[in-house]
Amino acid sequence: MYNTKAYAAASATSPLAAIAIARRDPTAHDVQIDILFCGICHSDVHAVRNEWSDFMSTTYPIVPGHEIVGRVTAVGEAVTKYQSGDLVGVGCMVDADGTCPQCQAGLEQFCRSVIFTYNSPDQHQTAPVTYGGYANSVVVDERFVLRVPSNLELAGVAPLLCAGITTYSPIRHHGVKPGQKVGIVGLGGLGHMGVKFAHALGAHTVVFTTSPHKTEDALRLGADEVVVSCNANEMQKHAGSFDFILDTVSAKHDINAYLNLLRLDGNITLVGAPEKPMEIAAFSLLMGRRSLSGSLIGGIPETQEMLDFCGEHNITADVEVIPIQKVNEAYDRLLKSDVKYRFVIDLATLKAA
Repeated sequence: MYNTKAYAAASATSPLAAIAIARRDPTAHDVQIDILFCGICHSDVHAVRNEWSDFMSTTYPIVPGHEIVGRVTAVGEAVTKYQSGDLVGVGCMVDADGTCPQCQAGLEQFCRSVIFTYNSPDQHQTAPVTYGGYANSVVVDERFVLRVPSNLELAGVAPLLCAGITTYSPIRHHGVKPGQKVGIVGLGGLGHMGVKFAHALGAHTVVFTTSPHKTEDALRLGADEVVVSCNANEMQKHAGSFDFILDTVSAKHDINAYLNLLRLDGNITLVGAPEKPMEIAAFSLLMGRRSLSGSLIGGIPETQEMLDFCGEHNITADVEVIPIQKVNEAYDRLLKSDVKYRFVIDLATLKAA
């Protein structure tokens, strides 16, 4: 066991601050990683402030961070996939039972025994819970380590480990292909990745936003059209025309307005998580045999597929890199949507602290 620097919150109302945490020494199948960058996800804020207590109560101190990019510094004696010096990533999960039907299908995120990168029970008992990527170092089972394409800018890779796979997985699951018409609802951390993936797959990509000033940026990211969703006439022009819509919005909104845009057998998938239940009109689904579904990140095989796809198409997230000393300021700005489009922490600033 060894100690490393990290940033943690001591309570739901405490700011994140420097702390020393314990990490296990690498076992036979472990990979030790020197963390270079870690993205800030909106779920980090929810977890730190214990706002998801009905789903997962927070154990303090909490070290957030599940968008990790780093370099391998040591490997266990049985590790075959990685060696020292490799560029790797770690996403939202660090363990699962490996034997259940979900794990066998490469859908570890749905395993009943999944261990998340932070705030899950630590199976190795190094600490009460797992500690995430706002730290200088981490040790992870090689099954949950991902290879990072060497041609990509590393800070922009970090959000791919959550925002990237969260949007890529449903787009691939629903078979988006060239010539289809795809809608992306919302242009934030998730939405901007959805635009990039849909565009790269050759779909006619339409961004829905309540903010007309986002039009120029949506087009820059790869959108073919931008629709201001509060304009009923603009929405009506697209009625019954979409093959697939990805809804990334976490605020309350009228899902029926988007269901009515789907063509026969069209699907809308939720990846945003509004706090309150949505009202769904039955006829919005019945007419056109439309479907509404949800999606949660992606399994390890699909996450590696996504990273390889990004390497082939030179896709990364649009990021603002910050020193770790500004993480609390970044949390406040994130709640105001004051970022284009993801914050990423440069962990060299923690080493220097």
